[in-house]
Amino acid sequence: MTQFTDAARAATLALRDLFPETPLQRNDHLSARYGADIWLKREDLTPVRSYKLRGAFNAMRKVRANQPAQMQFVCASAGNHAQGVAFACRHFGVRGIIFMPVTTPQQKIDKTRAFGGEGVEIVLTGDYFDQTLAAAQALCRDRGAHFLSPFDDADVIEGQASVAVEMLDQLGTAPDLVILPVGGGGLSSGVTGYLRAMAPATDYRFVEPSGGASLLAAIEAGAPTRLAKVNSFVDGAAVARLGDKTFAMLDWVRPEQVLLAPEDRICVTMLEMLNIEGIVLEPAGALSVDVLPELAGQIAGKTVVCVTSGGNFDFERLPEVKERAQRYSGVKKYFILRMPQRPGALREFLMMLGPDDDIARFEYLKKSARNFGSVLIGIETRKAENFQRLFATMDEAGFSYRDITGDEALAEFLI
Repeated sequence: MTQFTDAARAATLALRDLFPETPLQRNDHLSARYGADIWLKREDLTPVRSYKLRGAFNAMRKVRANQPAQMQFVCASAGNHAQGVAFACRHFGVRGIIFMPVTTPQQKIDKTRAFGGEGVEIVLTGDYFDQTLAAAQALCRDRGAHFLSPFDDADVIEGQASVAVEMLDQLGTAPDLVILPVGGGGLSSGVTGYLRAMAPATDYRFVEPSGGASLLAAIEAGAPTRLAKVNSFVDGAAVARLGDKTFAMLDWVRPEQVLLAPEDRICVTMLEMLNIEGIVLEPAGALSVDVLPELAGQIAGKTVVCVTSGGNFDFERLPEVKERAQRYSGVKKYFILRMPQRPGALREFLMMLGPDDDIARFEYLKKSARNFGSVLIGIETRKAENFQRLFATMDEAGFSYRDITGDEALAEFLI
């Protein structure tokens, strides 16, 4: 382990050629809320707004040192890894070929191109990431280029460990608890690999999106296993299979140390951090902060570090984030109402709404019944408990309705 910690420190020193250490900031708002000393390791403030630059740079640095003739690097990514690789390629003056799915938003393509400059070629191929990855690896075999894995690479893991090196140096003492987001495991294996040697008393919690719990699946199976289905909303951590190398460094993790964050709840956290703290986090970047309420009874009086892993948030997604947050908080609901087809029925329903209730959507779905018509209604209110009063009033008046807010299939199709 001494070899790993020494290598992590060397990687950290080399990184200073690219950017200064990211801030470790005490957050007064969160500290006061939970009665703890809560610090944010702001990986959303690297030049590419995520920690991915660390691993990409370190892997490229070591390849160039061992194989000076290697001037071509390839990766497959639709997000932060692509931008980190592009930035590192420009720094080293090498050629980068970055494969992205055809469905990648133009904003991410443009940012990757801007970071890489003329030395980076972007290839759009495949509707799904597995197809994109296969194309990238095939090109590596044909051209002898070096494939840069986003997480399952010893040098990438070593580079991500620089987060922990900076953290300890900045804090000046070992934290009681470190909370880490998990996708493929590169960040968590690197950070814990360093801290378990240098701060053995520190405890950990690992946070995965509910729709992409690849670490928990690996722990339960005793080996990395591919998830049958992945929810892609938390795109920076929605990984179907944990890496082999990363799991080899995380096989000590206990199931109770892994927490799952519902995708809609993450949206609540993102909005809170934006509105209260002015901090822009992408869904994966908010994971470590999102689980603090679950840990409230365990962290009082303790020093806690949350790694905010990225801030590459496309504000075109903000309406979706707000929608998800409102539904999770219970202040917005959708239901299908059987509206009596008689004069005054609509007015009767409208009179049931309270002063804080607002109609966000009103749409007739069909008019096939002679006596009733089906209506899709979306209601926003200020307090979740207002719906109890509204539904009780509707029940008393004999209105037939069905709450579809939590029906994933119907909500996706209708909303």
